[in-house]
Amino acid sequence: MDFDTVFANLGRLPVGALVIGPDPFYTSRLEQLATLSIRHSIPAIYSNREFCVAGGLINYGIHIAGVYRLVGVYVGRILKGAKPADLPVEQFSKVELVINLKTAKALGLTVPQSLLARADEVIE
Repeated sequence: MDFDTVFANLGRLPVGALVIGPDPFYTSRLEQLATLSIRHSIPAIYSNREFCVAGGLINYGIHIAGVYRLVGVYVGRILKGAKPADLPVEQFSKVELVINLKTAKALGLTVPQSLLARADEVIE
């Protein structure tokens, strides 16, 4: 996929922001997507914290370390003899909000203080 062309075309459309889906195809290109969103002045949100670390604006998604911890607990139970079919089904509900203020500034955006106060992490 030619992301340069996609982002150039987005700039011509009445697009206020971009939501990037949680897909390995996009995850492997986080830096490129973050760079292009800044270059073309398109605020973007992704469900992976690494997107903000790479320069993306906002991450709102599951806390992946917590999911791995839950998986570890399940594996521990199974290794101690529990039958997988007997284990309860759990849904991980902790989500995290990460905001990259450096990117917000580059995009000419002011993030409301109320949103910053709710963030789990603010990247400056």
